[in-house]
Amino acid sequence: MAGTAMLIVFSGLPGSGKTTLARALAARLPAIHLRIDTLEQAIRNSGMLAGDIGPAGYFAAYGVAEDNLRLGHRVIADSVNPLPVTRAAWHGVAQRAGAACFDIEVYCSDSAEHRRRVETRDGDIAGLKLPGWQSVIDHDYTPWATPVARIDTAGQPVESCLARLLALLSATPR
Repeated sequence: MAGTAMLIVFSGLPGSGKTTLARALAARLPAIHLRIDTLEQAIRNSGMLAGDIGPAGYFAAYGVAEDNLRLGHRVIADSVNPLPVTRAAWHGVAQRAGAACFDIEVYCSDSAEHRRRVETRDGDIAGLKLPGWQSVIDHDYTPWATPVARIDTAGQPVESCLARLLALLSATPR
């Protein structure tokens, strides 16, 4: 598997379609799917931290991602990834592991569709409280200042978004 290590870093607001697309990509490649929501809820469930756990989930994911990249695996990091500091940290993980890094921002340009998704989705992580629409639109999310591949999921089936993402990935030098 040497030479295939790649970190694919997703970002975007809750309800944009990140996790749906990340899971589809992980199954297609294959790749290891690291979802920050899962790690954060596991940390809360441990009883050691509750409520706002700060960056603990991200730091756990950085370590697990780096371990798997060093083994030559493809890793998908699935999170809001809202700040330049988290984006830089992911790049540091890839660099230390000697892996390529690919950034993808998933968004939904149709605000009515985005709102409907947020308000009607069912959670799949026991105990995780999903954000409401007001929380999503108030979320601290810094626009990217560096190049990033962007996928608009508005009105698009998952397979179309996945095909576009695979084309972007295949056109990226490693």
